[in-house]
Amino acid sequence: MKIIKYLFFLLLLVVIGGAVYVATKDGEFQVEESKVIDAPDELLFSTINEYKTWEKWGPWMDESEDLTMSYPSKTKGVGASYSWQSKTQGDGTMKTIKTAPFSSIDQKITFITPMGESISDVYWKFEKIEGKKTKVTWGMKGEQSFMEKAFWMTQDSTLSQNLRPMYRRGLEKLDVFVNEKMKKHSVNVDGITEHGGGFYMYSATASSVAVIPQKMAQMLPAVQAYIRQNNLPQTGMPFTIYNEFNEEQGTAIYSTGIPVREKVITPIDSNVLCDFLPRQKVVKTTLNGDYIHLKEAWEAGYKYITDNSLEPLSDAPAFEVYKTDPEQQPNPAKWITEIYIPIK
Repeated sequence: MKIIKYLFFLLLLVVIGGAVYVATKDGEFQVEESKVIDAPDELLFSTINEYKTWEKWGPWMDESEDLTMSYPSKTKGVGASYSWQSKTQGDGTMKTIKTAPFSSIDQKITFITPMGESISDVYWKFEKIEGKKTKVTWGMKGEQSFMEKAFWMTQDSTLSQNLRPMYRRGLEKLDVFVNEKMKKHSVNVDGITEHGGGFYMYSATASSVAVIPQKMAQMLPAVQAYIRQNNLPQTGMPFTIYNEFNEEQGTAIYSTGIPVREKVITPIDSNVLCDFLPRQKVVKTTLNGDYIHLKEAWEAGYKYITDNSLEPLSDAPAFEVYKTDPEQQPNPAKWITEIYIPIK
């Protein structure tokens, strides 16, 4: 009997000692992973800020076959939330607390487990680097409860070590998801129509075809600055006229212009000039997507001309109009470019 009491007393000391050890152990944790993604910060921010996209790239979707997501009416911005249910992974909720477009997002995550509720802080940081690339940082920090500390003491890894691979995989899936989203495009030959023409301010140059995008990025701001400085009403979206295009040599002479209301007399030494585009019959092609697909759109337009026994107007240059401002729309898949090829 004394031995039983002794063993019980010893077991009690072990339990109390273990509880004291667990209670005094630091329960704070933080896990953080970063990845440079070849996408604009605004697009990445808007993707993560909308909870309905999370099931497309969230790493936990790979961990459970019975995971179901539930959404309230608000799934985007401050106050937005979503919840999930899973017999194998447990239930939980996520809520957006604070946003700073396009640099950070702060969230609260609640895990509902047999050990009770656990609330932690989730944060996102977006750092623009190297043109349109963005460094995305995803992290979580919080305080483990007594039961959680006791649980993780029985495991081969810590909570942070367990979460880190999941966060890393999530950023990799986010990279794939966003880039697939940006690659979407469509080309439609709208057919024969008439372009109204009009006056326009422009800057012209010649270069190899390969550097046209870089040259245009320098020329267009100069034209825009001239229009602003002289208070000229802009009557349409920017465009590029291809005065000469030598595909064999890979060179082009082209003008980047912006439509204006009337003829403008410019100084003799001005790099920005004024010209007039006549009203003319054209074959119109529309590209919805990134400018990297322009070659495909041009080929579709000329194929339409050939297939329908039409003839391009040799002394009238073809041109493309940029209906979407990339500064206002970060997703290239939503850019709209109209191509006009004059015909006889």
